[in-house]
Amino acid sequence: MNKAIYIATSEADSGKSIVALGLMRMLLGKTAKVGYFRPIIKDLEEGEQDNHINTIISHFQLDIKPEECYAFTNKKYLSKRNKGKEGEMFDVIIDKYKALEEKNDFVLVEGSDFSGEGSAIELNYNVEIAKNLGIPVVIVSSGVGKTLDEFTGGLQIVYDAFKEREVEVLAVIGNKIQEHNISIAKEDLKANLPADVYVGIIPMINSLKNPSVKEIAEVIGAKVLFGKEHINNQTDSFSVGAMQLRNYLTHLKEDSLVITPGDRADIILGALQANISSNYPKVSGIVLTGGLLPEDSIVKLIEGLSQVVPILSVEDGTFSTANKIGSVRSHMYADNKAKIDTSLITFEKYIDIDALTKKLVTFKNTGITPRMFQYNIVKRARSERKHIVLPEGSDDRILEAAARLIQADIVDLTVLGDATKIAAAIIRLGLDVDIKKLNIIDPVKSEYFNDFAETLYEIRKNKGMTLTSAEDLMGDVSYFGTMMVHKGLADGMVSGAAHTTQHTILPALQFVKTKPGVSVVSSIFFMCLEDRVSVFGDCAINPNPNSEQLAEIAISSADSGINFGMEPKIAMLSYSSGSSGKGADVDIVRRATEIVKEKRPDLKIEGPIQYDAAVDPSVGKKKMPDSEVAGQANILIFPDLNTGNNTYKAVQRETGALAIGPMLQGLNKPVNDLSRGCTIDDIFNTVILTAIQAQGK
Repeated sequence: MNKAIYIATSEADSGKSIVALGLMRMLLGKTAKVGYFRPIIKDLEEGEQDNHINTIISHFQLDIKPEECYAFTNKKYLSKRNKGKEGEMFDVIIDKYKALEEKNDFVLVEGSDFSGEGSAIELNYNVEIAKNLGIPVVIVSSGVGKTLDEFTGGLQIVYDAFKEREVEVLAVIGNKIQEHNISIAKEDLKANLPADVYVGIIPMINSLKNPSVKEIAEVIGAKVLFGKEHINNQTDSFSVGAMQLRNYLTHLKEDSLVITPGDRADIILGALQANISSNYPKVSGIVLTGGLLPEDSIVKLIEGLSQVVPILSVEDGTFSTANKIGSVRSHMYADNKAKIDTSLITFEKYIDIDALTKKLVTFKNTGITPRMFQYNIVKRARSERKHIVLPEGSDDRILEAAARLIQADIVDLTVLGDATKIAAAIIRLGLDVDIKKLNIIDPVKSEYFNDFAETLYEIRKNKGMTLTSAEDLMGDVSYFGTMMVHKGLADGMVSGAAHTTQHTILPALQFVKTKPGVSVVSSIFFMCLEDRVSVFGDCAINPNPNSEQLAEIAISSADSGINFGMEPKIAMLSYSSGSSGKGADVDIVRRATEIVKEKRPDLKIEGPIQYDAAVDPSVGKKKMPDSEVAGQANILIFPDLNTGNNTYKAVQRETGALAIGPMLQGLNKPVNDLSRGCTIDDIFNTVILTAIQAQGK
């Protein structure tokens, strides 16, 4: 049974970071805890951290200390090897690896970088380490600067090196391949490798090969004068601003870095203006050379601008600086979220995750963890793409979440609001999003407005509504967005960041209506605890449900759990367990439990039961030894809103659990309510839940 995989290559700049990131997210979606280990890392300066380790730990929030993630720096490794202390060296590597293996369900091991002293024999290092750890390998190779024969031949040599030492190779991945050569490269590799070896090809992605302004600044020893908040801008090209501004502007390219002497105020200001002009390409940054700084009046002008790209200053001359910039290599690092997200999206787009998972993970993990849950809901949402409307386009959080959703390519979106104001907000927030993909609609100016108002009037005229009042209501974004869902122009709606719960769900109750046989609209939170995911309901809608309502909430919550891959075990919570308690409140819970058993005998349910007996196996066994639910409950139904709302917030704050929701249940079509204090992550996750609800599976 494999508990680890080793990522190996035979060259520098293979791009194995994209594979490490992709595998880590894939593994965290399949098992609870994944460790990360690098036997050998580059030499570090005092206080410096290994970039690979820092990126993985930071992005995936692994509960591992950096010093646990490696055995040797390159210099110390070579020193021991040169002194003939290979046995001692492998003892340390194995001990460090085993310590991680014992604490995790799986360990991702990343081989060396083939840079610096000793790179000529690093392939042998990696073969020996994988052999001594007893774990299989994924080989990564770059196609840059190679013919097809050189590419496949080189991979064959690396494959043979591992197989000769009886190290199992589970997969080979070709990276940085021109898009039009993908099928050719894949077919050639498959023809030269055994059929049981998975073959994947990842194309060259320009945004991954190009360095950020931050990386360039570090190499050229630059001081950041302005625009530090945009220091992670990607640089696709660079050019020297030495000619007159009118001529230089014609040489600007998208995301170019401008290099110019520090006293060329015309070039500096011209580049800044070009960056915000719709008639010129965006500029990634400006480098001022020769140790020269702009005059005070120019500095004052720049300080007053609302949008400034990074402006760097170096002592070197223009020619020397340009040469240094031309040699900068791009790396993955923790702060560059855009590059990490691009890597993850690219990996999942071009690698068959299911096929690779079968190769890597040969064990079945029980239960569902927060990482698994989040990984799986994103995968579910992508599997059947849905269209979600976000009515609150005037809220910055909505726009930032929308940009993330579009970049992750999970759903189609419509954002309601004033198109001009939304476009201005996108520029102000520095969001990298194609505004066309937001599908912005201003309700009052929309071609749908009259039809929507007439539909609302027809639905509500028996309640005294006039056409004029229907038109007034349809100017409200909540009514317009809900009508889009009702009419089938959107599959679901997420609102509430800037509106009350009543404002969000009232239109849905008026004309989306509840599902057949459902009389209660209720809510649940998916509580992502450290080692499990539980459903809490109802924590947002119903203040004091009676027995029939409580039973309906339990059934809806169980069905929601099933829809999201859970095997429901329902705990009907109260202040007593079993038959010990007396009183009206306990009787409501007891009767609700009986109703669920009558209506849904297929569901496992226990109630009344106390919280500790529901979730703690030792307490559950002691209080209710014959129960199928006690100590194992994952659907927790609270007796009233006061208890549920306070409990979910207490658990969230005291344990650091991620609370995804509330997700509304019982409506014909999904409409979900956000808290007005919601975060961008809350919006992101709620849209994904809504998309899955809309799939109706």
